[in-house]
This record gives sequence, C-alpha cells and structure tokens, in this order.
Amino acid sequence: MLPSLYIALRFIHFTALMVLLGSTISCSLLAPQAFKPVLIRRLKWLWQSAVWMTMLSAVMLLCAQAGMMGSGWSDAVNPQVWLAVLGTRFGSVWLWQILLGVVTVAVLLLKPRTLQSMLLILAAAQLILLAGVGHAAMREGFVGGLQRLNHAVHLLSAGWWAGGLLPLLMCMRMAKKPRWRGEAITAMMRFSRYGHLAVAAVLLSGVVNSLMILGWSLSLDSDYVRFLLMKVVFVAVMVIIALYNRYFLVPRFNRAQAATKQFIQLTWLEVILSVAVILAVSIFATWEPY
Repeated sequence: MLPSLYIALRFIHFTALMVLLGSTISCSLLAPQAFKPVLIRRLKWLWQSAVWMTMLSAVMLLCAQAGMMGSGWSDAVNPQVWLAVLGTRFGSVWLWQILLGVVTVAVLLLKPRTLQSMLLILAAAQLILLAGVGHAAMREGFVGGLQRLNHAVHLLSAGWWAGGLLPLLMCMRMAKKPRWRGEAITAMMRFSRYGHLAVAAVLLSGVVNSLMILGWSLSLDSDYVRFLLMKVVFVAVMVIIALYNRYFLVPRFNRAQAATKQFIQLTWLEVILSVAVILAVSIFATWEPY
C-alpha cells in the first residue's frame, strides 16, 4: 500500500510542478503585457492549486519514504524516522524540496508585485532539484553531474511543454472574445514558436538520459524498459499532434471553423497523453533499471 501511495504522490508532485511552471511561463513571459492580468485571473485556480499541491505532496512523500524505509505506516509518522530519511542522499535533496515548497506557499500568500515571476523561479528550482534524486543521481563525479544537468533540462522542458497546454487552451477560449483576440493569438503564437525549443530539448535530453541509465541494450523482458517504451510512444504521438496542430490546423483557423475545433480536441488529447506520460514515469522510475 505504501509503495502505491508513494507512486501516487510522485505523480501529483511532478504534475503540480509542471502545471505551475507552464502556467507561470505563459502568464509572465508569453502573454502580451495588457493580456497578462487577464490570463493570470483566468488561470488563478490552476496555479494556486498547483502551489498547494506541490508543498503538501513534498511533505507527504517524505512521510511515505520514511514508512517504506521503516516498518510501515507507524514509521511514516515517526519524527525519528523522518530524521533518518533526511540523513540519506534522498533526504538531503528532499529537505530543500520541502523548504522551497513552503517558500512557494508563503510567496502565494504574501502576493508580491512580481508574484508570477517568483513562482516561475521557485517552480523551476524545484524541478531542477528533482534531478538530484532517482536514477539521474546514480552516477558520481563529473559524469554524474552531467547526467543530473541533462535530467534537469529534461524536466524543465517537459514542464514548459506539458504545463503550457492548459494555458494554451485558455488562450484559445479567450481568442473567441473580440476584445482579447489579438493578445490571445499573440500568446498562442509565442507558445508555438518557443515550444519548438521545449519539444526538441525533451527529445534530446530524454534520449541522453535513457542511454546513460540503460546503455544501448534494451531488454523487452524488463518491465522498466517496457514502461519506458510506452512513454516514448506517448511522447511521439504528442509530437505528431503538436506538429499537425502547428503546421496544418493553425494556418486554416481563418478559413475553417472546423480547424479550430479540431485543434482544441487534439490539444486536449495532448493533455491526456502528458498525464499518461507522467503517470508512467512515476511508476517505472521507482523500479531498478534492468
């Protein structure tokens, strides 16, 4: 039961961080100046929920890890076991993850003028920290540093891409309103233009990370490899959808209403596939890579 809870919490934590990163990038960097307050208000429920879920899931992951290291549920709420976990490599990284989660909640409650920019930086920092645990931390020295750097790039670019899909759909909705049509379209075009970089970074860093973990030998008898290949298929379908949307449907927006409708449907399919990818990673990343 505890391992299943741990997987569920990993899924929530990764998803919340990617949603927070994608939302704040869209609101603070991609939206035109006049459109920023509008998009922030429209996505308020999304990024505020992500902030709280990030902090709560980080704390609960520490508890779940303590229970798995100890004797079960009783040790999951045992402060002495928490301290033992914090003394491990995982714990040394996770302590900062929890602290950053608490700081992020504090920033949300204080509501500084640069709220979106600060939330963006904090979400990015927490995603980068995730590269310090799991299989990306399996090597030491210079090679290990390169592996963790590569995985950090993978997490950031995935968060930018997958986390930006819901803001993209909101911009599509706002583009139907004459008052905000121009600004919403500008935000969408910026997401599309710079999203090419995110997709390319996801693919390249994903290949490098897989090679550093598994090498060139892939055994289909391994559950880890099978789930990894499932992830690859899901991502490949997402890339095909993104290219079809950008280069086939977008140029037809002004000529055919059906193109807009299909774009929205396919983007929702991208959202579902991205959720499936995060779920798959949350499962197989807890297994030994053999």
